[in-house]
Amino acid sequence: MMLFPFVHMAAVSISSADSVVENRVGLWPDGFRLDAYAAVFQDNRILVGYRNTLMYVVLGTTLSLLFTTIGAYSLSRRNLVFGKAFMLMIVFTMLFSGGLIPTYLTVRSYHLLDTIWAMVLPGLVSSWYLIIMRTFFQGLPRELEESGKIDGLSDLGILLRIVLPLSKPVIMTISLFYAVQIWGNFFYALIFIRKADLFPLQVMIRNIVMMGQTSDMTTSSAVGDKKVVLESLKYAVILVGTLPIMLVYPFIQKHFVKGAMMGSVKG
Repeated sequence: MMLFPFVHMAAVSISSADSVVENRVGLWPDGFRLDAYAAVFQDNRILVGYRNTLMYVVLGTTLSLLFTTIGAYSLSRRNLVFGKAFMLMIVFTMLFSGGLIPTYLTVRSYHLLDTIWAMVLPGLVSSWYLIIMRTFFQGLPRELEESGKIDGLSDLGILLRIVLPLSKPVIMTISLFYAVQIWGNFFYALIFIRKADLFPLQVMIRNIVMMGQTSDMTTSSAVGDKKVVLESLKYAVILVGTLPIMLVYPFIQKHFVKGAMMGSVKG
């Protein structure tokens, strides 16, 4: 059931224009054609969107993971002054927000509009992911940290040499969550960005999908002397924009299992 929409979109995207217009495509393609994908990769806007999205994902995931790790480790210390007060303020942000207009005014006041930082800084740290990582750090044995202090390590040394090597499952999991969140983020681009050369791939996908809802099965793009049906083009763009982030999951799945099993066996 989960794979059916993707299989259907893949079948439509590689079917002939006549089959798509006549609605004869189900789970199997009817008349193998790659005109839709040729149109996608020949469109410079798609390539620019891919470049921008990859830049936002790499930069945003790196900075988000960095600040989330530092904040979670600090909050996991039992001797942190006003630690409970900080946690209450973080939980408060999960329940209440300033709203769209104050957020826009804040971004504008820092001169972040029409910059790459408008896609990165407003959602830099997620309170939920911060709490998850803090809870994971609190579950690590205190004896390991005490042994590090005996060896003369500072708090930063304990984090880099002891805590982070043991926290690979949660780090990989939170990194994936941030990457997926940034990859699919088009709302910030609609609100904070006006320059077309800074639009992420998702904005282009949104425009094509909305155009497909208003233009019923009409031809929309040409590749050489061939016309491409808008429905095929729309599905091809969706698959091209979705598959890269989906291919990351098999490489990180084992870390989900380790994170779920860690602490389940007591000795």
